Amino acid sequence: MFRKGFTLIELLIVIAVIAILIGIALPRFKGMRDEGNYAKALGELKSVQTATESYFIHNGSYPTTGTSWQTALTGATPKLIGTALNDPFAASGTQYVLAKSPNGNYYVIYSVGMGGSGSASIDNTGAITATSSPVYVSNAAE
Repeated sequence: MFRKGFTLIELLIVIAVIAILIGIALPRFKGMRDEGNYAKALGELKSVQTATESYFIHNGSYPTTGTSWQTALTGATPKLIGTALNDPFAASGTQYVLAKSPNGNYYVIYSVGMGGSGSASIDNTGAITATSSPVYVSNAAE
């Protein structure tokens, strides 16, 4: 008489196959998450850039740099953005970074990017120096 059901070996083989499939799929999901964060960061940076340009039109200068530079945009009249936006690649609650040229004519707003260590700076001619592939927008001609 035959018993119905799986043997221990059959169950172990099924578990091994499932583990292999999960091992193949997980890196793909991480890549998809990074691509989604890149698109999110670029979209938000363009929105913040528009708000920064509007701030310049109303105030005659760009917001001051520092950790709370977006506060100038959220508190401006008329309201330029509703809330400060956070960098999806940085630590939780970390905002995008604003860097201005020494003469104040140019700026670059950036996210640290997929590696989490990107940065950017800009000089008086509008030339951008970027390290470790940040995601950025600027008013400089590129």
